[in-house]
Amino acid sequence: MSTSDAEARTRIAALRASHDRLRAVAAPLTADQVRSPGYPSEWTIAQVLSHLGSGAEINELLFDAAVNGQEPPVQEDFQAIWAVWDAKTPDAQAADVLTADARLVEKVEALDADQRASLTFALWSGPSDVAGFVSSRLSEHAVHVWDVEVMLDPSATVLPDAVGIVLDVAQQLVRFAGKPGPAGRIHVTLTDPDREYALVLGEQVALEPWDGGESTGSLDLPAEAFLRLLYGRLDPAHSPSVTAQNVDLDALRAVFPGF
Repeated sequence: MSTSDAEARTRIAALRASHDRLRAVAAPLTADQVRSPGYPSEWTIAQVLSHLGSGAEINELLFDAAVNGQEPPVQEDFQAIWAVWDAKTPDAQAADVLTADARLVEKVEALDADQRASLTFALWSGPSDVAGFVSSRLSEHAVHVWDVEVMLDPSATVLPDAVGIVLDVAQQLVRFAGKPGPAGRIHVTLTDPDREYALVLGEQVALEPWDGGESTGSLDLPAEAFLRLLYGRLDPAHSPSVTAQNVDLDALRAVFPGF
């Protein structure tokens, strides 16, 4: 779907803000901190940063292919990048992510209006315009920055500029990320930004715009918290006030174990 240039520039600005937040969080880390656990229990902070760094280089390959009119990279290209980052020391992973991530952001910022209007990027979900490319990167970037920041500051939240943008991407992801569970149709009301959804549960999980109709329960919470729920990051220790009617929040957490 084609997106207006103003919206594309808004998303690019949000990616820049997320990069700046990454730099503010990662640059001061000590050697002990980069080796300490990240929010995903199987990763250290350095490994979270390595994931962001390799992701920046993979997205740079996709970006360069679109700009230069070349064939998009293939799985073997991605595997080679992962191997390089996996071989780095924790200190190098934490330092090199800032360089790789800045390079990608600067390339996106350098696009002119004609390029923003005409380029097509080969994403896992299909062909995309520049706004979709940026949104896809931001959907992992903002959440993984939180994965690091929250280990240093338990009150941390996902970058506000990114929340609405990432929620749009999450609508496409939940059918893959959500696990089967008891059938239901939950009316979800969000604030900051204000949104209404129908969260459909069962053998297939879907997140749809709310169009009225019957519901089995309701959930009212900040958009940022709902985003983290979908990403498996709304554990009881990091949950704001949530108003739930006929909804078991722990059961809902089990539907979204994280990705």
